[in-house]
Amino acid sequence: MANLSQQGGLNTRTVFISASTNRYGSAADCSAETGHVAFGTRRLVGLWDASWKIFAEKQAHDKSGVTALCAFGNFIVSGGSDAKVKVWDLQEDKLELVQTLDTKGRFPLDIKLACLPQSSAMVMAVAATDRVIRIFVHTKDGFTPAVNLEGHEDWIRCLAFDSADVSSNGHDALTLASGSQDGYIRLWVFKPKAETISKQAGLDDVLAAFEASLGDFAEGEEGGKRISNRSHVLSVRSNDGSMKQFTITFDALLVGHENHVTTVSWQQVPKSGSESTSPPTLLSSSTDASLILWSPTDSPTSIWVNRQRFGDVIGAKAGGFVGALWSLNGDEVMGWGWNGCWRRWRCAKDEAGKETWTEVPAITGHHEPVKGLAWDPNGDYIITSSLDQTTRIFGPWRRPADNSTIETWHELARPQIHGYDLIAPDFINSLRFVTTGDEKVARVFDAPRGFVRTLKGLGVTTIHNESESERPIGASVPPLGLSNKAAVDDDETFRERDAQPVTVPPCEGELASTTLWPEVEKLFGHGYELYALGVSHSGSVVATACKSTTPEHAVIRLYDSGTWRPLGEPLPGHTLTVTRIAFSPDDRFILSTSRDRTWRLFERQAEGGYRPIASEKGHARIIWDCAWSKVGGLFATAGRDKLVKVWQPTDGTCAKWKAIATIKLEEAATAVDFALVGESRHRLAIGLENGNVAIYSAPFGEPGSWSLELVVDPSLLPVEQIHRLAWRTKPNAPAESSELAVASEEGSVRIITLVSATT
Repeated sequence: MANLSQQGGLNTRTVFISASTNRYGSAADCSAETGHVAFGTRRLVGLWDASWKIFAEKQAHDKSGVTALCAFGNFIVSGGSDAKVKVWDLQEDKLELVQTLDTKGRFPLDIKLACLPQSSAMVMAVAATDRVIRIFVHTKDGFTPAVNLEGHEDWIRCLAFDSADVSSNGHDALTLASGSQDGYIRLWVFKPKAETISKQAGLDDVLAAFEASLGDFAEGEEGGKRISNRSHVLSVRSNDGSMKQFTITFDALLVGHENHVTTVSWQQVPKSGSESTSPPTLLSSSTDASLILWSPTDSPTSIWVNRQRFGDVIGAKAGGFVGALWSLNGDEVMGWGWNGCWRRWRCAKDEAGKETWTEVPAITGHHEPVKGLAWDPNGDYIITSSLDQTTRIFGPWRRPADNSTIETWHELARPQIHGYDLIAPDFINSLRFVTTGDEKVARVFDAPRGFVRTLKGLGVTTIHNESESERPIGASVPPLGLSNKAAVDDDETFRERDAQPVTVPPCEGELASTTLWPEVEKLFGHGYELYALGVSHSGSVVATACKSTTPEHAVIRLYDSGTWRPLGEPLPGHTLTVTRIAFSPDDRFILSTSRDRTWRLFERQAEGGYRPIASEKGHARIIWDCAWSKVGGLFATAGRDKLVKVWQPTDGTCAKWKAIATIKLEEAATAVDFALVGESRHRLAIGLENGNVAIYSAPFGEPGSWSLELVVDPSLLPVEQIHRLAWRTKPNAPAESSELAVASEEGSVRIITLVSATT
């Protein structure tokens, strides 16, 4: 659902947000009422297919991060790296601290609350940076320590109480699942003591043999593989004042993961009048790059078995799965990895009840700051680059539905997965781009066959008519290499994908492995890491600049995209790092800005090179960005001095320029870009250091008269510095609407639409 806002005669809405998920097992949850997924993305909470707002904020732990959080009824319990567990009471949108528990130097990693079976008494389980699960019961004096559950041999990372009221053995019970860094999952059963069976009949021979093989640990020894059926007794006072006892018994050891278990989650029981006949199912995630579904067998011994396994192709490079959860209806499982990526599988059952799980597209995004973005020349899709060392292409997926067309944006390709932080991308043409990163060379990439098929299959564009067979089938990165190499046609990985029609966007496994673009050229010449990049509108010239503290290296180097040879001499003038390079709409001029607080202008020569013709110290602080107007020969510069200046030549030679307008802002200006409003006005978007965006406009006839048209609703925007703004320039686009792409420090990529409120 898109966020909407109206101001100053313009409606603004969010068309697309790309964001990753934080690297915590409790960083996402699925609403039991709506089915929407909420997830933490750096400092923000993201909603997958919904629009929520924060109605209360509270500093929970002084000078420490919140490491665990649980909400149950009116209680919110938080754990922090200050080794404290705090219990809060939520009443009328206000949080009141009612209790603080000291975990004695151990950081809480997960906290879960539930009601005991056949009782309204609450129980709390706390896992911390040790091998013990601490059980607390709620009394009139708050939560009091009751039992310590031992058995794991490493830190316990995750807990989950069964949401069902009846356990697999048919007795009223509550089951607690615990997952540990030892790679094991343990199940603990809470039962009223009156129903406790003194000895389990027909103890499973397999379990007995396994226990014997593990050896016998001494009572005081910390052994994580210890299996014991010894019952722990809980005593709680009921509402009528009488005491009621419960037992906690170790029930099962689930062995299947090969590395840390990061999340355990029980499948939701459908809310319907009839009882569910499905066995209880536990979902677990691990850093071994797998998700597993566990269920008990139908035999009297009810052995828990690995029913389904997902996700191995995500690969160890992604760090495995950090967390996982169920959808509301229990027919989908979702997991997110160390790099913030999501993967999702959907279950379908045939008439015989046989399950088939199929991977379906999920949300994706950068997990580090996004430093650059650019629209393709036709305005069909965007490319982004990030400090997470990837470039990504996002575009619309158009498909028919109910006599209309649905359009949603997705990641279409991950053309570059690099070993250096990536700074700036730009298109040479719709199927070729160049990128710069934290290295001394710029790299040029060509689209493979699979990307062209994706554009056509998803309805992104119909412009590309060239033969697909002329392009490489795909690309791969050699071990210990940085350059994407074209794959040969007999590569089985790509042939299998190439044989299938493209009907849905690629999933995370495909994006991470089969959507790379072959690298076709490297551009050398700079002595330090590259920082700025520009490509002429004709695509014939590529300009680059590197980090510098001396005039010798603060030059702009030009390359002919036809031969990839240097074009003329390096362009001198700046004394410090060049921050932005921009070509004028007709490619006659190159404009550059720098940390030396100046802008410089270079004019094209008859022999093909460029020469300096103008410069100005236009700001009192670093100039972060510059942009040309689409018509009228204007350009704007944005500085850290909280000013944006609009410049116009004072004569026909363009050797002298004057600041005809100065826009004062409340924060440092970090990004600017021009657009047109019909055939009568300029529109200027300004991005600020605090994440805000302001829109100004001026008539063609009065280019010095800029007025504030709109301050974009902050709820539609990032909360950290804007690094890049880019208006979508698309032929035959409606004059009354504009689309603005935003790249930010928080790692999100957003597309915002501005539409006249009168349309």
